[in-house]
Amino acid sequence: MKTATQLKNCKRDLKTHFNVTRAESSPNDFTIEGYFALYEQETELFEGVYEIITKGAFNKTLNNDIRALWNHNTQYVLGRNKSGSLELREDDKGLFGVVKLPATQYAKDLYELISRGDVDQCSFGFNILDEELEELASGAYRFRLKEVDLHEISVVTFPAYENTTVQARTKQLEQMQQRKLETKKLELQKRLEGINKC
Repeated sequence: MKTATQLKNCKRDLKTHFNVTRAESSPNDFTIEGYFALYEQETELFEGVYEIITKGAFNKTLNNDIRALWNHNTQYVLGRNKSGSLELREDDKGLFGVVKLPATQYAKDLYELISRGDVDQCSFGFNILDEELEELASGAYRFRLKEVDLHEISVVTFPAYENTTVQARTKQLEQMQQRKLETKKLELQKRLEGINKC
């Protein structure tokens, strides 16, 4: 069952492992790398509602003008793919990113926080272009993201889903359940009409 979604500026979070490196030839060149999204990993948005990213969901969006940020804050730019300081690629596991950090104080601070293990989570900001909603045997629901429009990745201190996303998903489920109820009513009405004709 396909759903036409209007969710804009969504954010999803992930605990990850960042590799951090400092260039031997230039001690001020810092790099962080890691997965910013994983495929086929079920995430619970709220009770009874899950989400999965399908392999290839980022395929058409990697040429966008994408930024790497700290905590989704546009004042703390860490890299940008158009300048070559951010490299993103998909593999069988998910969306992998390499960020060549700028020689700013906040980037050096972040590098130290990641090196110590104080910061080990990431997030990405996107719009949903194509998705499917699945009703599971348990009665729960699962959104399967098939294509997204990526606009930023972030290293984050605290991961959290936005309330707007939860509200939008709740509304989608309510609309779907209302359609199912209306369909059942029509089916029952047709059956009753058939009985009355006998």
